[in-house]
Parts: sequence; C-alpha cells; structure tokens
Amino acid sequence: MYTEDVLRKAVEQGAADIFLIPGMPLSWKVGGKILYQTDEKIFPKEIEEMVREIYALANNRSMDRVLEHGDDDFAMALPGVSRFRVNVFRQRGSLAAIIRVITFDLPDFHNLHIPQVVIDISRMTKGFVLVTGPAGSGKSTTLACIIDQINKTRNAHVITLEDPIEYLHRYNQSVVTQREIGLDTESYVTGLRAALRQAPDVILVGEMRDEETIKTALTAAETGHLVISTLHTVGAANTIDRIIDSFPPAQQEQVRAQLSMVMQAVVSQQLIPAVDGGVVPAFEVMFFNNAIRNLIRESKIHQIDNIIATSQEEGMITMDNSIIKLFREGKISKENAIIYSSNGELMEKKLARL
Repeated sequence: MYTEDVLRKAVEQGAADIFLIPGMPLSWKVGGKILYQTDEKIFPKEIEEMVREIYALANNRSMDRVLEHGDDDFAMALPGVSRFRVNVFRQRGSLAAIIRVITFDLPDFHNLHIPQVVIDISRMTKGFVLVTGPAGSGKSTTLACIIDQINKTRNAHVITLEDPIEYLHRYNQSVVTQREIGLDTESYVTGLRAALRQAPDVILVGEMRDEETIKTALTAAETGHLVISTLHTVGAANTIDRIIDSFPPAQQEQVRAQLSMVMQAVVSQQLIPAVDGGVVPAFEVMFFNNAIRNLIRESKIHQIDNIIATSQEEGMITMDNSIIKLFREGKISKENAIIYSSNGELMEKKLARL
C-alpha cells in the first residue's frame, strides 16, 4: 500500500503532522516547519485513493460520515509503526486529510519540559481542572502525562472520554477505561452522565465543547470527582470568561459561584519555536486560592493575572515568566519571546533588563 509507506516514512523522519492536500506536494511538519517531500503535486483522484487506503487501514472504517457531513475524525494504528489521529475533510469539493502522528509509548513529561507543578495535578482527588491553549499546542499530551502519573501512583478508576482516543493507557496502579465519542458513546454529555454511574475517581473529558458539557462536568466535579478537560483559550482569565460567557446571562451568577467552589487549576500552554529547530512549551499555571475564588464570585476576573504574578510560592507561573525562563536557558530567541508574550512591548523591556 502506497499510503502505508508514506505513514512509515513520515514516522521515521520524526513528523508531527502529515498533509494530504490536493494541488500541493506530499508534505509533513517536522520541528514546527512544513516540509515538501517532493516537487510533484498530488491531484484530487490520488488523494481520494490515499484516503480510501487510510479508511481500509483503520479496520475498514466506513466513509459515510465524511461523504455525508464533509469531515471525519478518528484514530488508527499501524502495528510496529505508530498510532495516528486522522482528520479527513472536503475542501474545494475534493477530499483532503491531516494526520497527527502519536507514538505508542506515552511520552516522558521531563523530555517534553512540562513543569512538575503541572504533573502534580495528578495528586488532586476532586474538583475541576482545565488545560487550555490553541489547537496543536500539546494539550492532549499534557493530559496524557497527568493521567499516566495517576496510573503509576494511585489506585483509582480513571474514565476518559476522547474524540478520538490518542494515547493508550495500560492498566498499572489504576483501572483506566477509555471511551471514544461516536464509537463507544454518543457524545461527551452522554458519556459524562454514564461515567457518574461507573464508580469513577477521575474523569477526563477531551474537550468542553458546549454549555451542556460544561454544566455536566461542573456537576460531576461538585459530586466529589476530579474532572480534567481542555478548552481552546489562551490564559487563565480568558478561560474563566469563556466558561461564564457560554451560559445565558440569567445563569452566569450561579456559574460564577460554581466555578469559585469547584475549580482547582487552569493550565494554559503554547508551543514556541526553539532555536534548535524544534518547539518548546511555555506554561501559565493558576491554582485556585481564596483570593482567586473571591475575584470570580465578585466578577473581577481582570484582576486574576495580578494574583498569579504574586503567588509564585504557591506554584503559580505567569506565561511571561515561563517565556523569560526559556529565553534565559537559550531555548528560544529574543524575537520569539516577544512575539509569543501577551504584551510584546512589556516583554521587550523585561528582556532588556536581563
């Protein structure tokens, strides 16, 4: 199979994403850069043939969804090669696909430069934790590392609801039940409601997609479970605003009260190009103390950043401090430190004082 050879070659070369786009050469992303593998463009008919081969490799998965709705998202594996997360979609009337490469082995958080305080979230036994950041910023990998740490150190029942399942967790100290949306359960909300009847200690929800999912997750956290999930937001304050704004105005005060009681941490991350050609993560970490809980109840969310900046002894990290640390360690350039900071002018002044 030609497609199987492409997947093997991409994994051998350390690709993170593979691009099968009509009218563009075969290409993949290595170290944050998209590299063409040939000068020849791939035509729509060839792409369609490759996509059909991918569906065949994915246990002969039906193509009905992409043909009817225009997109499909699923995971597959090539034994002895790697796992892949596949997104197939229509663009300009033709099929296309983006394939994320996922290793069989769970990554070591030390090698990924994930701070110990983030991994220590695995010790929490109740409440609501969010890992946030733009698409492709490594949220799923951070979640996988936290779940792996729970699995290694605690005797617990962990239920994951994912779309699709990326990393496979083998049974260790914990029982890890992994359910795929659309395959094992109808939706996040359905899976969450069922999870509450399955004796969970920890529930991982792949993504907070809508008001109903957030509401059900908050209820699960209120009943004494640890609920961990993701949101496509940047920054702790933006994350709280996004959750509150997803509810009708009449419910927002109640949601503020709920958040102030059940939230335990918000981790925000982004990937920054490294000087060695790869990427490194920068983190903002906010743990909920009394000051932050009061600010949320009183609708003074804009003041949260000040609390994070003055609470380093509690393990909190500001995004700017994380970026400055990466710059001091020689991992990122001054230019990228400024580009990826929340305030470029302020970051430039901070770097000038180093």
